[in-house]
Amino acid sequence: MFSTAILGVAASLSIPLVIRAVIDGPVVRRELDLLLPLGLLALALSLAEAGLVLMRRWAQSRAVSDLEATLRRDLYVRLQALPMDFHTRWQSGQLLSRVTVDLSTIRRFMGFGLLFLVINILQLVVVTILLLNLYWPLGIIVVAAAVPIIWMSLRFEKKYLAISRRVQDQQGDLATTIEESALGFRVIKAFGRREHVKSQFNDDAVKLYGSSIEKVRLASRFWTFLEVIPNLTLVIVLLLGALAVGNDTITLGTLVAFLTLMLSLIWPVASLGFILAMAQEAMTSADRITEILDTHPTITSGPDELTEPRGHLRFEGVGFRFSPDSPDVLHDINLDLPPGTTLALVGATGSGKTTLTALVPRLYDVTAGRITIDGHDVRDLTLPSLRSAVASAFDDPILFSMSVRENLTLGRPDATEEDIQQALEIAQATFANDLPWGLETRVGEQGMSLSGGQRQRLALARAVLARPAVLVLDDTLSALDVHTEALVEEALRNVLSETTGIVVAHRASTVMLADQVALLQGGTITHVGTHAELLATVPAYRNLLAAEEGVHA
Repeated sequence: MFSTAILGVAASLSIPLVIRAVIDGPVVRRELDLLLPLGLLALALSLAEAGLVLMRRWAQSRAVSDLEATLRRDLYVRLQALPMDFHTRWQSGQLLSRVTVDLSTIRRFMGFGLLFLVINILQLVVVTILLLNLYWPLGIIVVAAAVPIIWMSLRFEKKYLAISRRVQDQQGDLATTIEESALGFRVIKAFGRREHVKSQFNDDAVKLYGSSIEKVRLASRFWTFLEVIPNLTLVIVLLLGALAVGNDTITLGTLVAFLTLMLSLIWPVASLGFILAMAQEAMTSADRITEILDTHPTITSGPDELTEPRGHLRFEGVGFRFSPDSPDVLHDINLDLPPGTTLALVGATGSGKTTLTALVPRLYDVTAGRITIDGHDVRDLTLPSLRSAVASAFDDPILFSMSVRENLTLGRPDATEEDIQQALEIAQATFANDLPWGLETRVGEQGMSLSGGQRQRLALARAVLARPAVLVLDDTLSALDVHTEALVEEALRNVLSETTGIVVAHRASTVMLADQVALLQGGTITHVGTHAELLATVPAYRNLLAAEEGVHA
């Protein structure tokens, strides 16, 4: 790409020198025998320049497209590798703007700005040397005109960098506002908050508009300056050059070549502001992308493979906090779940039940103690083997904008039709067969075309279909009616008898699925026993269930 561009510049700058020879020879001295060779040489140089431009653009498009594709892939892979605490800190709109807007900005600069920044600087240097060789007094004038341009460019660069970062951050904020409005449209409509949300959007849009206008004003002042200086210099050179020709100091061909070469500087100089603006935006975009690429995953694969897992799950002195400065969310958790055991986890809202279940598949890592499966610390296992052994279904089920079948087989791509239908029956989700295109029906973004109960049942079927050694159900039945819940629980008994299960429960009916019940209070397990034992001996347990079921001692 750069080789063809440099050769193209060389061919382009050679043409004025050929024109000089034509004027001073065949035109002025009537050396007509040189006209044809010089004309053919100029034509050959023009054709060579056109061919080199074609080759440059072909190489340029391939290189830049490959660069953008590689960056986008690396960025997406890094986002997938980063832990839950990263994604809880970052707004999704900011991440989206980095993957789309910022990468496009870098592509535009790498495909146009960087190339012409190098070529234009090279052309400026070479042309300046040629002008000094042709007639140094006029060359000095051209060099002097470059001083204020360089000074203004340095000032412009600092200001434009700051405002470019502000605009790109505000674009991310606006993207977040739009995304949240799109995902939460039902809540917005239900509460009649359309005007309030519109006002929030308008505030973000007005901020972005103001910053964008400030950015345009700054750039326009700079570009206007770059237009004035070259044109003023051209007038001075033309006047002084004409006087030099009249005094026989230089030939007419030299003046024409000088002016032609000088005119070839107008584009490099005029485009300098545009290219510098692109460079600043690209630097800002690269900085924003580097913030993600330089964030190293804190949860990485261990060296061990978990082959033929049995599902013996142990919590040994487990503790967890979200950051070194935050208080403990969990502490001194000790549980032993032999294969085939089902544990119901009961606790008040905010007691840490979801956090505890998230530690098993390493959505978060313990900060004290350890969790083992079949004697292996989960941190020593490879993430693929761990997460194929542990399947989770959450109270807020996430379905992707794909077919029902693709959603179901996320954890087990090789599942047969019989396996899928069995999982649907267990989760009481056979309604999927009656959708317009059956299991091939696309469920829309986040499955919003389905009801909450339908999404929960499909998420449960997905977890069951994975046939895990450890099954984690985080209040998975909360959106089901009593009748459907009873059917699901009855079917789940057979599944849970063959796997180790942790069931986050709020209802007595769900607790009845478990062999053991653990009461989570104050960040630790205070009581473990059967449902009947805790109901009889632990008032706090009775009170928790009474709030939902009306159970009294």
